[in-house]
Amino acid sequence: MISRRGLLSLGALGSALGLLKSGSVEAATLVADAGHAVAPVRTLNGWTLPYRLRDGVKEFHLVAEELTHEFAPGCTAKCWGYNGSTPGPTIEAVEGDRVRILVTNRLPEVTSVHWHGLRLPSGMDGVAGLSHPPIRPGETYAYEFTLQDAGSHFYHPHADEVVQLSFGMMGLFIIHPRAGEPRPIHRDYALLLANWALHPGTWRPDPSVMTDFNLWTMNSRMFPAIEPMVARTGERVRIRIANLSMHEHPMHLHGVRFQVTGGDGGRWPESQWHSEVTTLVGVGQVRDIEFEAVAGDWAFHCHKGHHAMNAMGHDLPNFVGADLRGLGKAVREALPGYMPMGQTGMAEHSEHVAMGMMKGPPNTVPMMGGKGPFGPLDMGGMFTVLKVRDDLAAGDFRDPGWFSHPPGTVARKLSSDPDFGQPVRRPDPA
Repeated sequence: MISRRGLLSLGALGSALGLLKSGSVEAATLVADAGHAVAPVRTLNGWTLPYRLRDGVKEFHLVAEELTHEFAPGCTAKCWGYNGSTPGPTIEAVEGDRVRILVTNRLPEVTSVHWHGLRLPSGMDGVAGLSHPPIRPGETYAYEFTLQDAGSHFYHPHADEVVQLSFGMMGLFIIHPRAGEPRPIHRDYALLLANWALHPGTWRPDPSVMTDFNLWTMNSRMFPAIEPMVARTGERVRIRIANLSMHEHPMHLHGVRFQVTGGDGGRWPESQWHSEVTTLVGVGQVRDIEFEAVAGDWAFHCHKGHHAMNAMGHDLPNFVGADLRGLGKAVREALPGYMPMGQTGMAEHSEHVAMGMMKGPPNTVPMMGGKGPFGPLDMGGMFTVLKVRDDLAAGDFRDPGWFSHPPGTVARKLSSDPDFGQPVRRPDPA
């Protein structure tokens, strides 16, 4: 006979094996001790850490180490993270579980791990020098505590945190409710928002930058390298959004009115749920949103304009409205092939990328480089797509491709004449 705890252990191991095979966590089921089925979290571009069951304690093992990370094709950096990735693997367990988390330090300096949002003994809180001695290079420490609160949480260092967070040391910690969900969740996604300063031509993030970042990521990836979220029409979807960046992010989902159902303190009572289309996730906060999926391809992104761009320079002159023909001719005498941009806006940037005409500095990516079903997609950074289909099988997380719109439901061109029609204009002031 296999106990329910044993089933959880086998499920986690199976997910890990699926990860090794396909690069993403396979659909599985966590079974709480009360017998309720719980949908495991799917971490976009990430994975869930398996554990070993030792004398009734779930034992996880994190390794803090340097790694090579790809933010998007053409943009790679030396980062720090856990178990070979940034963010580190997602830890999933059930409310009431006793967990033991081993932390091995393979960094060149001391570290620790703080379990953000969890109630636990003071000595397990992970603030180096306050909760316990710092974990020195080569050492392994054990954190052990009982999980009291279901909800969306995360982990990160509290030792040289300016450098270590800037280099990518963070991960999600999801605690499922022992009694199951009050409403069934069919698709459960988790995202960790972060910012980076990776100067063009360099290969290591700059920890000295305070606010002027140039890379904005979900789970340490920039669009178009961020995986889409997928769902079947009518399924209830939850997106857990954690923010470990230096800015707040107004996260906006197209196509639905979602409910904000939880935060750092776990799931809220239904009387506190409220309907939104954009929710602000503050620094160090988590927000959970839930909704019924509607068929289509729907954008999900931070609504700060620069946060939905890649590798954006902030000290460039403003050329909008300028005549650059003379400048382009003069510069081409010293730099053949130079092509001035910006006099009509920046949309041409994505068009040039699509045409293969853009070659930027080493180790960087275009500001806008995604491709949609109708042409260049002028987005980047904290942006992805929710793809909802009527015929998607339960547990199928494969990208279904672009949406096939029903006849008559796509905006269409009426004219190419800028003087078309008789639009009403504001009258001149009297």
